Amino acid sequence: MEDRWLSVDEVAVYLGIKRDTVYKWISEKDMPAHRVGRLWKFKKDEVDMWVRNGEASETNPEQESGKS
Repeated sequence: MEDRWLSVDEVAVYLGIKRDTVYKWISEKDMPAHRVGRLWKFKKDEVDMWVRNGEASETNPEQESGKS
């Protein structure tokens, strides 16, 4: 079992998204990330669970309900 922390660049490649999107998801979609000094680090299993639960979807019902 691999228990290595992923960097922003590694998680972006893993998810097939841009680096800027990772930072946006951390702030706007509560992407599971841990601050280590100045760096953001990610646990692959936490990111996988977050994606499986639909948190990375473009339209989040909680965010949509707040718009009027």
